Amino acid sequence: MAHVHHFTYGLITLVLAYSVSVLGCLLGLICTARARETVRLSWRVRWLALGAVSIGGTGIWLMHFLAMLGFTVSNTFVFYDPALTALSALMAVGIVSVGIFLVGLGRPSLVKVLAGGVMTGLGVAGMHFTGMAAMRVLDGAVEYDPVLVVSSVAIAIVASTVALWFTIVIKSRPALAAASPIMAIAVTGMHYTGMFAASVREVSVNGRVEGVDVTTLLIPSAVIVGTVLIALLYATLSAPAAEERAAQALTVRLLQECDEQMPPPMARPTRATMRTQLRGHLTLRDGDPSESTASGAFVPR
Repeated sequence: MAHVHHFTYGLITLVLAYSVSVLGCLLGLICTARARETVRLSWRVRWLALGAVSIGGTGIWLMHFLAMLGFTVSNTFVFYDPALTALSALMAVGIVSVGIFLVGLGRPSLVKVLAGGVMTGLGVAGMHFTGMAAMRVLDGAVEYDPVLVVSSVAIAIVASTVALWFTIVIKSRPALAAASPIMAIAVTGMHYTGMFAASVREVSVNGRVEGVDVTTLLIPSAVIVGTVLIALLYATLSAPAAEERAAQALTVRLLQECDEQMPPPMARPTRATMRTQLRGHLTLRDGDPSESTASGAFVPR
């Protein structure tokens, strides 16, 4: 068996992968919280889609990709199939979308959460091992420990169920900040459990393998994911939160009530009105109140 390294560059890959997972899970939970607050179906669908991209694309797949940067095998080279790598990314977003839309549309229930958790967990595990299948080891064959494989699938199902439960119950900002690291721990634990299940057996095969180095995939992946993250950050930060919308609505209502309670402004007297009032005053002073009363002029007290 060839010696497998999971942390070739030290713990930097673990810390980086976990941090990105926390960010993706946090943005995803914010999007699902916004989806629950909105009434319009079209806006709810948009927020749920953004949440699925954030959790599936950033919180899960990008974490998986960054952690693979530290995976090397002694005395040989590891390459990756670009098509299978791209397929694993699409699987991550697609499977998470199924689970999020299942619990996010309609009335949430325990049955939906459990069913969605099982489907999403199996899909995430499938995404992980699809990404592993994209590996091409020169003069080596990848083998798996069945016990650790089953363990990683079980962790994926539990993590997915908890994540879907978070998407329907987490509302406040402190709860969002506390839930996202928990989700990231589960995602990272599932990944490395599946990675530790892999071993490489040396085979005497002369020739070359098809694929590209992981660093070659890093630049296009970073550009795509960076663009998606910027769009997600802009969407979540530009849209007002529920507290802000409630405060704006309260301010508008109070202003309307103040406008209704204020007395109408006094009309500015015209020259004709002032002339009539002056004539009535002079008539009253001359001692003919009947004429003043008949003319309808204002009689001062």
